[in-house]
Amino acid sequence: MARRKITNSQAICIILLWIVLCYMLLAYSKEIDFMVVFSIVASAVIVFVPLYKNLRKQK
Repeated sequence: MARRKITNSQAICIILLWIVLCYMLLAYSKEIDFMVVFSIVASAVIVFVPLYKNLRKQK
């Protein structure tokens, strides 16, 4: 099964959505503890590694 290429505008939308969700997580959490930081780091890995791989293959 072939994967679709992610365009630059799609990548920007994904990154902006991730930033908004991280902001909401930080703004609405009562305290910033290990689990909040871990969830941000884990979501960054889940979001940015596939984007990096896809953009690297396009070049």
